[in-house]
Order: sequence, then C-alpha cells, then structure tokens
Amino acid sequence: MIIDCHGHYTTEPKDLHDYRKRQVAGVKDPSQMPARGETFKITDDEIRESLEGAQLKLQRARGTDVTIFSPRASGMGHHIGDEKVSLRWSQLCNDLIHRVCALYPQNFIGVCQLPQSPGAPPKNSELDVPAMIHVSGCCNPAQHTTGSYYLNADTMAFMQLILSDLFKDFPTLKLIIPHGGGAVPFHWGRFRGIALNNKRPELDEIMANNIFFDTCVYHQPGIDLLTKVVPIDNILFASEMVGAVKGADPRSGHDFDDTKRYVDGVASLTAEDKRKIFEGNARKVYSRLKVKAAANV
Repeated sequence: MIIDCHGHYTTEPKDLHDYRKRQVAGVKDPSQMPARGETFKITDDEIRESLEGAQLKLQRARGTDVTIFSPRASGMGHHIGDEKVSLRWSQLCNDLIHRVCALYPQNFIGVCQLPQSPGAPPKNSELDVPAMIHVSGCCNPAQHTTGSYYLNADTMAFMQLILSDLFKDFPTLKLIIPHGGGAVPFHWGRFRGIALNNKRPELDEIMANNIFFDTCVYHQPGIDLLTKVVPIDNILFASEMVGAVKGADPRSGHDFDDTKRYVDGVASLTAEDKRKIFEGNARKVYSRLKVKAAANV
C-alpha cells in the first residue's frame, strides 16, 4: 500500500470559513460570536464535491491508496481567543474530518487537531496516539506561513527534542516532524555535533522509535538527501497535496507535491527501503492503522 501520512482538508466548504469568521470576530465583539451549540449546514454532497476534483482525483492519478487526513493546518489558529474558542473550533473541524472519513472510508483515515491554547495546560490535549508537530498560522505578518514559518518551526522542534529528556519521561511517544524535518537533513552535521557536544547520543539513536520525518519535500535532490542522511526507518511517505505548493513544475510538467515520483526516483533505495517508506513505517508509527488499512487492500 501507499499510505500518505500528511493530508489536510484544504478544500473544505465555504460554510466552515463563514463560521470561523464570525467566531474570530466574536472574540472582540461578543454579539457576533456564534451561539453555543450552533454549527454550520454542510451537506454530504458538498463534501463530496469539495474532494472529488481535488484530493480524490490526485490519489487516483498518483497511485496512493489512503491519506491520513486532518483539518487545515494554517486554519487551526490556536492563538485566537481563549481555550473555549479553540475547543469549539477544534470540535467542529474534527467532526467534519470524521464525516469525510465516513463518506470515503477506503480513502481517508482521520486525524484530529488539538484544542491547544496559550496558557491552557498540555494535559487538556494529551492523547495516547502519535502526533504530528505541525504549526498553524503565524502571528507575525513578516513571516510567510508555509515558506518560512512552517520550516522554521520544524527545525526548532527537532532542536528542542534532541536536547530534552522528553522520551525518558514518555518512552512510547511518537512524533512526526513534517516537511522533511525542515532544515535538519541539510544541516545534519550541525545538529549531530550539537547533540554530541551536549553529551547526547547520536541523532539516529535519539530518533529511534520516537521521532519521524515525512517526505513533503518538493524536488528530487531534497528527497535524495533526506533518504541518504536520515535513517530509512524514520521516514514516512507524505505529500501534503493541495497544500503548501500547488501547481506543476514548469521544468518537469509534474506537480510539485507529487512526492511519490521523487521517492520512486531515488536510485539508492532498495525495494525494502521503499516498502518501509510507503507503508511499513506508517503502520509502525500509527499502530491503529493495522486493522483499518488492512481492510483497504
């Protein structure tokens, strides 16, 4: 199977955005805040229409089997309002993902966004499941969301993890750092040296069964480097299609986010390496996939 571990519902129906605009406005003007229990009217047909010409079409064209699907990352907006606002927004977005997966159980497996909020204790968002460390929109307008802020955050997360004792306290925690690990593969020697200088183990030992990168890297040399530097057991296939980079590369004619062809194009990967990247590692990290994904075969 080809399991894409990183997909977002970026084509969601307009009513979801209309609700969010009212909710954001309601933070400053309570009269505009949607009433408690109020939701939006999105039909199953609207959901189908939003997917058939986008994610589903690309799945079929590119030969991927199932996408681990979550709400739009840049729309999470944990910094907006208080914990109650984040909780309500997360519930609505997660419920919509559930509806997508119910309509297309062979194509999508749901992932939730967490109702994180500044000042709220992390225990309110703790779940015994794998987690992708994926930031949302940036508060600084000078930072490009997907071009700089996302990749900076990926890099910072790895730096914090390799110098922390997090996995001593939570030895079974599995964290996926998206977008190929940010700058980490390119600066592997820097991070490895910093870890060793701080009396930490080798990076592959730190990552082991706890830290994983995905393949949301949009050119062949980047994927070549990722698979050469980072342990194969710690790489999960992903595309983030209909996400950060849309459209075709004018040099190749292929979509930038068609990452399967890049993995296929790495000459140094064995058949077993590709099996791990495309399927085996995802099953290992997302252990609850075993039953549901097996039904898709």
